[in-house]
Amino acid sequence: MAVYSMTGFASALAGARSAHETAGAADNLAARSAPSASPGVGIELRSVNGRFLDLGFRLPDEFRALEPALRELLSAAFKRGKIELRLSTRSESETHWPQPQPDQLNRLVRLESTVQGWLPNAQALSVHEVLQWCKGSAPSEKLDEAALDAAKRCIAGLREAREREGARLAKVLMERVDRLRELSDQAEPLVPAVVRRHQQRFLERWTEALEATGAANTISREALQERALNEAAAYSIRIDVAEELARLRSHLDEIARLLKAGGEVGKRLDFLIQELLREANTLGSKAAALELTNISVEMKVAIEQLREQVQNLE
Repeated sequence: MAVYSMTGFASALAGARSAHETAGAADNLAARSAPSASPGVGIELRSVNGRFLDLGFRLPDEFRALEPALRELLSAAFKRGKIELRLSTRSESETHWPQPQPDQLNRLVRLESTVQGWLPNAQALSVHEVLQWCKGSAPSEKLDEAALDAAKRCIAGLREAREREGARLAKVLMERVDRLRELSDQAEPLVPAVVRRHQQRFLERWTEALEATGAANTISREALQERALNEAAAYSIRIDVAEELARLRSHLDEIARLLKAGGEVGKRLDFLIQELLREANTLGSKAAALELTNISVEMKVAIEQLREQVQNLE
């Protein structure tokens, strides 16, 4: 299953051009070059990051009744992201005047007669006004179907765009995961040496402190040695980061598994990123050597890069 990004764009047009799509190449060229007044419906979908599915619609008044159907189509196709759907009507040539139809003209004559019956001083309609009225009242009984058809194709296009972007993000995320594994592998052999070095330093300072205070003369050597070893062991436990490295690797394995499985992984990956950052912070706070501190800083940089990319995943 693919990994999907929440960012993408798609557009589709239905209606006026649908008749041309079935024509041959020569007919298509002639159809595009000749002006046409057939109405068309254009759909644009824009998608950006969002914690939840946030749908917005910019529809002409005559298409407001389609919003529930469009919302249902989008909700079935997407789970997260802020998505805006913009619908517009157009003709093959926006400046071309329509060919008035007899039923339009008959209706207009009846309306004009009614108005002049009530308002005898009303002026007669000009040719320009008649054409404007015919252009605005073009038959639209099939435009709803065209709009839904365009919306379905546009949704499919947006899913493909989000899938392509998701594949690129997954590749970048795996690169960061591999980098964190490298840093973990660099840190692991340093841990035992760091623990032994600091144990020895602790015992030396312990002995120096006892001699400086004169406590070595009042307490048996065996008791002092046992107490020193206990304190050194406790200190070693406090600075040992092997457990943090093991948990960090476990989180990295889970991230890789989720990216490979695909689907809606954004929220789960976001949680794992928080856990990774917690382990890296603990590693930095417990680091008793400059080498481990530097590795912790590098880990935090890689984890922040992971976080930025994960915010884009569905």
